[in-house]
Amino acid sequence: MQVVAQNLDDILAGLQPLTVDWQDDISRRVIAEIEAMPVKKVYTLNDVRILLDKDFDDALLICRLFLGLSKDTFAGALRDALSGAPAGVTSYRADQPKFMDALLRLGILEAMAEQTNRVPRWSDILVERLRSGRGSAISGQKRGRGVEDFAEAIVRKVFDDQFVARCTFTGPRGKTAKCDFAIPAKADARILIESKGYGATGSKMTDIIGDIEKIIAAKRPDTAFLFFTDSPQEQRSPLPRSECGDHRG
Repeated sequence: MQVVAQNLDDILAGLQPLTVDWQDDISRRVIAEIEAMPVKKVYTLNDVRILLDKDFDDALLICRLFLGLSKDTFAGALRDALSGAPAGVTSYRADQPKFMDALLRLGILEAMAEQTNRVPRWSDILVERLRSGRGSAISGQKRGRGVEDFAEAIVRKVFDDQFVARCTFTGPRGKTAKCDFAIPAKADARILIESKGYGATGSKMTDIIGDIEKIIAAKRPDTAFLFFTDSPQEQRSPLPRSECGDHRG
């Protein structure tokens, strides 16, 4: 076996960036479909129906692109427009008029007309890159802080100033964990509240579960724990107690 001695400079000099193509088969199909779409001043639901009947999943992605919504936000908004029904191909086939009406209420026809008739400018590309990159992160941060502020207003109304916001509390066994609100104090909290905005930065389900598990592991067994969140449709209403994650023991 040949032994090759390397130093850090040799390793760094041999490193190369990994260049990958951002397009996959779905992207290529969607791009081809978009480029083949006729430009009209006014679109009808039949134009959308043709897309859905051709390839349902690709058509939903195209609708989402026209509306400028993320996957999670679009799915939530569509479910809401369908009165809570699943926003999949089964729902479309079971009640096509209801499904089309849901897309109509989301503004799909206006969005299609606006985007296809937009006069392009060179700055549009840079603005879109800014929106999808930095803008997406800022939006998530604002949404997360907005939910925290909404929850804090309720906490302040109920408990006046007898709480500590955005702190690290200490449990009976010396364990610590971060939470948004500790009532009345972080040293001997009787109520702990954690708030998360749907789609906000760091609010993926695995992150939420991990944060909740840390709080439950650190808190006193008789300390109430409440979890507060909003909905994908920007509804800001408190959840029923059974949905707030009240945990004892």
